[in-house]
Amino acid sequence: MASVGAGAERHRGGQAPGPDGGWGWVLVGALFVSTGLVFGLMRGMGIFFVELVQYFEESAQAISWISSIGLAAQQFFSPLGAALSNAYDARPVVMAGGCLAGLGLVLASRATCLLHLYLTMGLLSGLGWGLVFTPMVASVLASFTQRRSLALGLAFSSIGLVSFAFNPLFQFLVETYTWRGALLIIGGLSLNIVPCAALIRPRRRRRRPDDLVKVDSESKSSCGGGAFERAASYLELSLLCERPYLTYTLAISLLNVGYFVPYVHLVAHGRHVGFSEYLAAFVLSAAGATDIVGRVASGWFSDLGHFRLIHLLSVWTALAGVFIMLLPVSTLWGSYAALVAVGLCYGFCSGALTSLAFTVVPTVVGVERVMGALGLLQLIESCAGLLGSPLSGLLRDITGDYTVSFVVSGSFLILSTLTMATLPHYFSRTDPPPRPLAAAPTVPAAETQHLGSETEKMNELPDGANH
Repeated sequence: MASVGAGAERHRGGQAPGPDGGWGWVLVGALFVSTGLVFGLMRGMGIFFVELVQYFEESAQAISWISSIGLAAQQFFSPLGAALSNAYDARPVVMAGGCLAGLGLVLASRATCLLHLYLTMGLLSGLGWGLVFTPMVASVLASFTQRRSLALGLAFSSIGLVSFAFNPLFQFLVETYTWRGALLIIGGLSLNIVPCAALIRPRRRRRRPDDLVKVDSESKSSCGGGAFERAASYLELSLLCERPYLTYTLAISLLNVGYFVPYVHLVAHGRHVGFSEYLAAFVLSAAGATDIVGRVASGWFSDLGHFRLIHLLSVWTALAGVFIMLLPVSTLWGSYAALVAVGLCYGFCSGALTSLAFTVVPTVVGVERVMGALGLLQLIESCAGLLGSPLSGLLRDITGDYTVSFVVSGSFLILSTLTMATLPHYFSRTDPPPRPLAAAPTVPAAETQHLGSETEKMNELPDGANH
């Protein structure tokens, strides 16, 4: 069985097994803390909702744009974080992102109008979060071969754990220091991302022969054209011309439309059907607990190598969609136990698919392009994520309850599964090798030898000298 798993892994990455742990486990711990400080803070911002509505005397919709701008900015600026990491290195990019995230929250504590909160807590902190998440995830993926799913599952479990810890903490800070003092303290807490980023080791940049040709061609091209080509290379824009990547991106975008709807409307649905606020909130907390279990269990099972990652992701996505559809059905007869049971199942499946959605990316594009692929993926899916909750709310306003909202949201996840089935070689038992990079044109041997010798001299220098 071990040989089968190793063989399957060679198919997954398109190459022989590489690094699998070591310092990578330290990076898992760093990603655990960083992810908690990014998405845990996002989920905990609801504590400030009522306080900000009362202080600024604005509508709930106007206050809701603060968190929406933050989430959209995090995903929108992810390609920028990937490009900067490709151009320089992940360590300084993530450190800068941690500083910006903390600075945005600190400045938000001095806001005197909603525009200030949009620009600070929303845009500036969102920019910082975008510079943190993608490079950290790509660094962990590059450090593992056979245990990628487990590594990401453990790291992403911090989202649920931190949410449980931060909600009462934020409430205590608001009651003790008001919302301004609480934001100031949380801004300082976000600066802990910086030492996590310092744990990322600088990469040794060994240029491939096609990279040497690029250097030679760029030196002969105009400054404007060369800058555009370098930017396109760092952003991995060539992925947008490859069918497997576009198909997978469409599938994840469809998944993103319905994925967050239960987290936004499940409590409101519970109260609408007659349960108390406490009982309705408990369903969401229970789903969050099984979400943590699902992330770790799915990562462990996926790395056993019995099934392809894309097949497991399809199964978990389809099950999550079915359970979203069953959420309103479970309350037709007023059964709270049925609602809790369906909520527990949804939480487990939604957590199980989360780490796999990122782990599949190297099997589609290859490890060497995973940084840019993750950035573009989050940029595209951000539009779909912003569509889900407003669409669900619109359907609720039209129909008067959340039944149609949950059914439509679940159908998007089913549609996502069907889209994955159109990937090339989907029904094969092994992963096809990632598409190779475009072959470079030939150059004179003398020029190649000269460039190669110069590169060898650079690679012999210490990491710090290269930088």
